[in-house]
Amino acid sequence: MAKRSSKGIATADDSTVHPLFPGVGGPAAYGWDPLGNDDRRDQSYLRKVKPQNPNQKLLMEAIRTHNLVLALGPAGTGKTYLAISSAVEALESGSVDRIVLSRPAIEAGESIGYLPGDLHEKMAPFLRPLYDALTDRLGSKRLRTMMADGTIEIAPVGFMRGRTLNNAFVVIDEAQNCTYAQIKMLLTRLGWHSTMVLTGDPDQTDLLDNLSGLADIARRLEAVEGIAVMRLDEKDIVRHPLVASMLTVL
Repeated sequence: MAKRSSKGIATADDSTVHPLFPGVGGPAAYGWDPLGNDDRRDQSYLRKVKPQNPNQKLLMEAIRTHNLVLALGPAGTGKTYLAISSAVEALESGSVDRIVLSRPAIEAGESIGYLPGDLHEKMAPFLRPLYDALTDRLGSKRLRTMMADGTIEIAPVGFMRGRTLNNAFVVIDEAQNCTYAQIKMLLTRLGWHSTMVLTGDPDQTDLLDNLSGLADIARRLEAVEGIAVMRLDEKDIVRHPLVASMLTVL
């Protein structure tokens, strides 16, 4: 029952206050958990990834042999998954000490409002594809441990300025939703003994017209020695065959 203050105003006590979301703290309290337990996936995570077509093979080779790679192509061509897989392989081989993941927090045509929680909880819906790929390669328990000790770091684009990323494998996903200035800032974070992979589809930006900088950056960097710009197309799509068919007419 609500108590009354000395001024006669009703106040709430523990018996009348109920949590809006179920659960006890953390992301699970809000109904989602990017690293939620999934025993089935934890038992069947992948050790090795093989390219499904010639362009995917070229992309994987480019990542192995270049410190900076831009992977452009439509949805379903495996850009993000291959970048994450290469990052995990580099980490497990000792080539890098950590993995840094970044993705612009841009909503796809609709606003979901303010999100509760700390930085990781706010970014979790936008980073779900990266979490999925990492879980496939590492298993959820190992991924959770690596995120806790900083071996795998989630860094929003806006928090990357001023950093130098040494001994790291950096993946910038959905780069078509970054402006020219943002991509230039991200590229200049590359430090010693590091690899950076930008993935995106210039034709699928959620920014206003002419604001995305990915296509322009890729065109300028194609002529720079030591940088690989890989372009995948509809024939490289490895999702349902209808995805490729739709993209040819949409």
